[in-house]
Amino acid sequence: MTQKQSKEMARLAYQAMEDKKARDIRIIDISEISVLADYFLIASGSNKNQVQAMVDNVQEELHKAGFVPKQVEGYNSANWILLDYGDIIIHVFDEENRLFYDLERIWRDGSVITAEDLEA
Repeated sequence: MTQKQSKEMARLAYQAMEDKKARDIRIIDISEISVLADYFLIASGSNKNQVQAMVDNVQEELHKAGFVPKQVEGYNSANWILLDYGDIIIHVFDEENRLFYDLERIWRDGSVITAEDLEA
């Protein structure tokens, strides 16, 4: 997948989460520091239903654009749902687990970018 495609995927996922009122969406460009993916998207919801709704919306919007997840983990418990799309990995947490796992700190060597950066 090209950098342009992963950027588009990240943009669509960001918008889908924002549409469901995700809290504190972070986009971390890890392309320079990891072979795992180009982007991590991290967001949180206030309860199980919202977390699942955010994930459902991301999957629906990315599916419409022709992107299929390689793996989905944690959907039923909904305290940390991971969507692996290869070049982008999306983490949707409830607020307690987001604080506990603190992925932003773990991946602090990546570059935090804005949604506007994905438009370029």
